[in-house]
Amino acid sequence: MKIYPDCYSCFLKQALKTTRFAGGDEEDEWQVLKEVMKRLISLDTDQPPPVMAREIQHIVRDRLGKDDLYGQVKKDSTREVLDIYTELKKIIESAREPLDTAVRLSIAGNIIDYGSHDSFDLEETIKRVLRIPYGINDMNRFYRELERAEDILYIGDNAGETVFDRLLIETMQTPVVYAVKSGPVLNDATMEDAMDAGLDQVARIIENGSDVPGTVLKACSDEFIEYFEKADMIIAKGQGNFETLNEARRSLFFFLQTKCPVISTKLGLPKYSLVCFYHKPENIERQKENVS
Repeated sequence: MKIYPDCYSCFLKQALKTTRFAGGDEEDEWQVLKEVMKRLISLDTDQPPPVMAREIQHIVRDRLGKDDLYGQVKKDSTREVLDIYTELKKIIESAREPLDTAVRLSIAGNIIDYGSHDSFDLEETIKRVLRIPYGINDMNRFYRELERAEDILYIGDNAGETVFDRLLIETMQTPVVYAVKSGPVLNDATMEDAMDAGLDQVARIIENGSDVPGTVLKACSDEFIEYFEKADMIIAKGQGNFETLNEARRSLFFFLQTKCPVISTKLGLPKYSLVCFYHKPENIERQKENVS
C-alpha cells in the first residue's frame, strides 16, 4: 500500500504525540517536527506508510536518547489483558462457535494501538466486537484453510494484543510460529513482549529481522522469509501488516479493525469495522482500484 496525502498529517501528529509521550519538552517537539517535515518533502510515496512511521520513531529516539519509548506501556497492556485472560477463556469455551469468538476477541485486541490512538476503551471494544457483524467476512474460507493447514505463521502486532492472539492460537490447536519485531517500535510486540504474554507456551516465537511497524519483506530476515514462503497458512494482524502485505504474492488472512480513514476507504468500510479478509494475489489489482 502506498502513502496517500492524508498520511502526511498523521505522520506529523504521530511525531508530536510520540515526543510528548516520551517526555520531550517544547524544544524537542520543534526539533522532531522539523526533522520529520524535512523527510516528508522528499518522501517516496510508493512505499508503505509504516516505513515512514519507523523513521519517525527513530527520530524521536535519537533526539531523546531513549530506546524503547513504549516499554512500560507495553508491559502494562500485557498485564491488563492477562488479568482478564481467564474470563476471556470462559467466553470462548462457552460460545456457540468458539473459534469465531476467539477470532473476534483477537481482532478486539487490535484496538491496543498507540500508533493510532491516544486512548481506548478495551472493555467496550470487546463487547462491541462480540456483537457486531464483520465488515469483511471471510470466516468460511478461514475455517476451510485451517482444517487442512498443518502449520500456521501468525504475524503479530501489538503488545497486549498478544494475549488475545494466544487465546486464538489455543483455540485453533494447530502448530503455530509467531513472528514479532526484532526491535522496539511504537507498542509493537518484541520477543520479550511475546514471552510476557505466555505465547511461548503455545507457539514457537521468532523475530522477523526488522523494526518496521508492519512487515516489509525486503527488510525481513531469511528465517522469517522461509516461514512466510512455506507456511500452509498465514494470519497477519493489524493495520501495519495490512499496509505492508496487501500486495504480497501469496495468500494470507488479515485480521484487523479499520482505525484510519485511508484503510477504511481502501476496504470500503466504516471506521472501526471488523475485518477477516482473505487476501489472494490475483485480487491485488482490484484492491488498488478502490482508492484513487
